[in-house]
Amino acid sequence: MKLWDKGYNVDDKIDKFTVGLDREMDLFLAPYDVMGTMAHITMLESVGLLKKDELTVLLAELKNIYQETLKGNFRIEDDIEDVHSQVELMLTRRLGDIGKKVHSGRSRNDQVLLDLKLYARAEIEDVVVRMRHLFDVLQAKSEQYKNVLIPGYTHLQVAMPSSFGLWFGAYAESLADDMLMMEAAWHITNQNPLGAAAGYGSSFPLNRTMTTQLLGFEDLDYNVVYAQMGRGKTERIIGFALAAVAETVGRLAVDGCMYTSQNFGFIHLPKQMTTGSSIMPHKKNPDVFELIRAHCNKIQGMPNTIRLITGNLPSGYFRDMQITKEVFIPVFNEMKDCLDIASYAIENMEVVDGIMDDPKYKLAFSVEEVNRLANEGVPFRDAYKQVGIAIERGEFEFHGEINHTHEGSIGNLCTDKIKAKMDRVIGQFGFEKVESAIEKLTK
Repeated sequence: MKLWDKGYNVDDKIDKFTVGLDREMDLFLAPYDVMGTMAHITMLESVGLLKKDELTVLLAELKNIYQETLKGNFRIEDDIEDVHSQVELMLTRRLGDIGKKVHSGRSRNDQVLLDLKLYARAEIEDVVVRMRHLFDVLQAKSEQYKNVLIPGYTHLQVAMPSSFGLWFGAYAESLADDMLMMEAAWHITNQNPLGAAAGYGSSFPLNRTMTTQLLGFEDLDYNVVYAQMGRGKTERIIGFALAAVAETVGRLAVDGCMYTSQNFGFIHLPKQMTTGSSIMPHKKNPDVFELIRAHCNKIQGMPNTIRLITGNLPSGYFRDMQITKEVFIPVFNEMKDCLDIASYAIENMEVVDGIMDDPKYKLAFSVEEVNRLANEGVPFRDAYKQVGIAIERGEFEFHGEINHTHEGSIGNLCTDKIKAKMDRVIGQFGFEKVESAIEKLTK
């Protein structure tokens, strides 16, 4: 069944190629397609395009189909083109001709726009929850190990004293800034395209404000041409937000790879979290960090792939946009897996104490010695030269203690301030409004 069927059969090869992976991808969209149809027909009844008793029957059956999608019992039949066709076919089989009325005032163009936005909105919330968990894990570790020193590096050369408190805390604050990107993506996603039809509106007296409210959107994509232009743009913007998160998590994984190596030896993973070698009996490899790194690098390429598919299209709809689903939909599970396994690895890693006692890190304290002399009245440039000469002669000794007090330093991590940053951003999403609207619509 094709919603555009005109009484002739499409060439099998053309049909297979044009449908592509849509059936597989559309299974992810199924509950959202049903949800959107519920809102749409509720609006149709309010403007006189459905009778009240028809709406009652249709909503009851759509709620049954919605439950089927949640339980994994929904499938798209082999000869059915997409999720939109499948849902309409199920309604028509079960209810007769009134099932054919649900598409009034819609096109598959705005239908899939809506499905993707509803899907992405739910997935963004899920990603945010997992980001927050990793953030909390990092902050807890930052406080737990705030007094354990490690060397800091510039140019991969030993530079100055750092600490596990700084290291864990740096990635926590990076996630707080990444959350700003996720919030921006959320607000762009959380606008209703339904009613744009094929991108030029409808002569039916649709009430787009009503469907916006029913689906818990915070606003409309008002201009119907722009609503259609949002296909690809929304996915790309979400992709940039996910890429920011992936960059943070991937960089954490790079440090994990280095810090678990024997040359560094700053952290250890439990042996149960490592893999071995087929020929080297001693190997315990941090594959978990290596694969996080690879997945996160892959995720960072997603927005550019979307751009390459849609970036040179004129206004209006083109079938090219179908391919974005294959890039966009799977990226959420990949990102969530990386967040979850990163949290698990951080929670279970062992931190090594006493690292800076090793004589090879002695020169990391040279700046501390310069600052000590400057505090005693020696001009900074003279103190720098004095310490530099001692280093060149092999006579350098550090005669003080680490005493960093300013905001964000070893002795003043500002963990509470970073948490407040994260709390402020998460408070701006408004997940509760969406959840309340969907609960009311579907239950």
